[in-house]
Amino acid sequence: MRVRFVSDLHLDAETPAAAEAFLTLLQDIRATAAESPQVLYILGDLFETWIGDDDPDPFRDEICAALQRTHGQGVHLYIMAGNRDFLYGDRFTARTGAIVLPDPTVATLFGERVLLTHGDVLCTDDTAYQELRSTVRDPTFQARLLGLPLEARQRLAVAARAGSRAHTATTAANIMDVNEIAVNAAFETTHTRVMVHGHTHRPGEHTHLLTEGQTATRYVLDAWHTEGGVLERVATGWRRYTIPFPS
Repeated sequence: MRVRFVSDLHLDAETPAAAEAFLTLLQDIRATAAESPQVLYILGDLFETWIGDDDPDPFRDEICAALQRTHGQGVHLYIMAGNRDFLYGDRFTARTGAIVLPDPTVATLFGERVLLTHGDVLCTDDTAYQELRSTVRDPTFQARLLGLPLEARQRLAVAARAGSRAHTATTAANIMDVNEIAVNAAFETTHTRVMVHGHTHRPGEHTHLLTEGQTATRYVLDAWHTEGGVLERVATGWRRYTIPFPS
């Protein structure tokens, strides 16, 4: 079995290179599906925006169709909402064959409990963002948002992207990273010793010291800026690899 993890692809018609790299990843997964079970976890921000399942955008439709082809080859697909694409619904599941996971989720992989999360909930020092997150993840707010005409949601998405860029530009980098206490609490409450997340765009591997001298490992996924980053779990352990962007 091969289990792959990606996040923060931010796919958009304006970033065709990232989209091509993702389609290459799906093609590679389909090519090996007959040899052994294949699993793909997308831990948030697959798209730059997702304004509702009724969006007829041809670019996003192409990505959904590729996911559906991959699912049709017997690949297990799981996706988690990020801070850019939190409006997935039942029609998205039907279009892609992907199962939408709650955040966080604990998965058992090769006999090991692994905590999966987009990662933004761990950035507790960024209080302004956490207030916004609480609002947009509220089911009542989402229902009201989805009740707006598609054109209105498109305008709001543009404004939200601009606001996000402004917040990133004016907020200290350490504030937007994960909080150590929040990370350790997540390990302790879920009884896990391995975590995989994205969101921070700071790929790496970190060791955390927990109570009673226990240690835990946190894998941070790559953002797909200049190449596609993949974290993989196989029987022999964890490894990273990249998918080059086309010229």
